[in-house]
Amino acid sequence: MSPFEETLCEAEGLDLILTRLARDILDACGQEAPLRLVGVRSRGVPIAERLAVRLGESLGREVPVGAIDITLYRDDLDTAQRWPVLRGTEIDFDVDDAQIILVDDVLYTGRTTRAALNVVCDLGRPARVRLLTVIDRGHRELPIQADFVGMVVRTARTDRVRVQVTPVDPIDQIVLVRSPGHQPRSA
Repeated sequence: MSPFEETLCEAEGLDLILTRLARDILDACGQEAPLRLVGVRSRGVPIAERLAVRLGESLGREVPVGAIDITLYRDDLDTAQRWPVLRGTEIDFDVDDAQIILVDDVLYTGRTTRAALNVVCDLGRPARVRLLTVIDRGHRELPIQADFVGMVVRTARTDRVRVQVTPVDPIDQIVLVRSPGHQPRSA
């Protein structure tokens, strides 16, 4: 690990965060049906799948999980220096009148969430869409706020936060990568 990297939590800590987020969803949504989780590719999908297991155990029924690819909905697509890689959207359920929990790993500027909302709304008219993110690192460029947040991390705009989850990554952990020369601000 480089001197600019700080492990914010390891696998056990991430597991605890997801357990708390599942409880938060149950508290907010109760038995409202139909509840659907939609993960933003790529790390939002395994996070949504893990949450669905916890929610299913509590609700006594399966909670469907879908995956969306926001690539073609990005507002910076024309500035990309290479061709985009499409991973596909897989929603095997009707979004009309559903309670959708949009799941992503890191909330930063809000632009990914805006694109994800466009994808979901192109598929139908949900009763409600809520946003769940494991990390909220601030620096919003759009008026978007998560309904469910695992951890708030103060960062500089040049810093990065990596949420690593299997099977996308070899291990489960959350790492803050500070930009060289970054001086942390005092609270």
